[in-house]
Amino acid sequence: MILKVCTSLLLLFLVNSVWTRTVRQVYDDLDPDHWSHYTSECPQECFCPPNFPNALYCDNKGLKEIPPIPARIWYLYLQNNQIETISEKPFVNATHLRWINLNKNKITNSGIESGVLSKLKRLLYLFLEDNELEEVPAPLPVGLEQLRLARNKISRIPEGAFSNLENLTMLDLHQNSLLDSALQSDTFQGLNNLMQLNIAKNSLKKMPLSIPANTLQLFLDNNSIEVIPENYFSAIPKVTFLRLNYNKLSDDGIPPNGFNVSSILDLQLSHNQLTKIPPINAHLEHLHLDHNKIKTVNGTQMCPVSIALEEDYGYYGNIPRLRYLRLDGNEIQPPIPLDIMICFRLLQAVVI
Repeated sequence: MILKVCTSLLLLFLVNSVWTRTVRQVYDDLDPDHWSHYTSECPQECFCPPNFPNALYCDNKGLKEIPPIPARIWYLYLQNNQIETISEKPFVNATHLRWINLNKNKITNSGIESGVLSKLKRLLYLFLEDNELEEVPAPLPVGLEQLRLARNKISRIPEGAFSNLENLTMLDLHQNSLLDSALQSDTFQGLNNLMQLNIAKNSLKKMPLSIPANTLQLFLDNNSIEVIPENYFSAIPKVTFLRLNYNKLSDDGIPPNGFNVSSILDLQLSHNQLTKIPPINAHLEHLHLDHNKIKTVNGTQMCPVSIALEEDYGYYGNIPRLRYLRLDGNEIQPPIPLDIMICFRLLQAVVI
């Protein structure tokens, strides 16, 4: 017992020593001379924290234009201002920028100087949400990893806007004004490493064309989509999370095995016009079907494998993996059919 206590105290001492040394090193590196240097470089409208010398906080300052950015800055916070333009002049020395947050300003496409964004060679994250953009700004930095353009007025994507963005992993275009005509077969060409695509809350009536093959998360909620094309998901074989809530999908708009896709683990079809449960794959783990027009649930028909065959495989066999099922807001009356529980042995929650 004494040995255990001593060992614990020794470990605590070592951890505290390392932590104290690390903190001391930070402040030793930032001696008063450095602090005064950072202060003199800092735009008077902004805040430059001495313990975070690579960051510049100019948010919530009522700014109408971007101040000169010091060369040392990696992280630039300009959200919640009145900025209307992005010109080259403030960024002349800012060659190390990794992150720019310009959310909640008044930036228009005409206010972005030609080529200014593409000159930020090291930029990885660009946030331009809640502005007044009418099209995706282009050209963009080729090393960009995240592009957030939600809640603008975007109705157009210039040809080749994403063609050089091979490192982009997340593209957020939700709550804009995109029509089907804005998404051509080559719109997303070049996005070879895209993992998350969010086009929710637009004005789409069809599933978008040519989604990048590596996409894992596809969000299409709050559109007016009526039909899933045959074999649509074979072109995106890694899609894992699929959200189609608040659309106009009916039974006739879904192919017989439209959602019987082994990669899909989370399928959300809430607030549509379905009267029956579409065929699902045994790998599916979460299924949202609330607020449709479903009247009955037949577990034998819904089960992605034969219940009799499942009995032969046993508990550790190839049984369906469904863990969460939501069916509330339909016309289904409890109790839950017994064959649902027999089929989906891993089911942990059913909302009905």
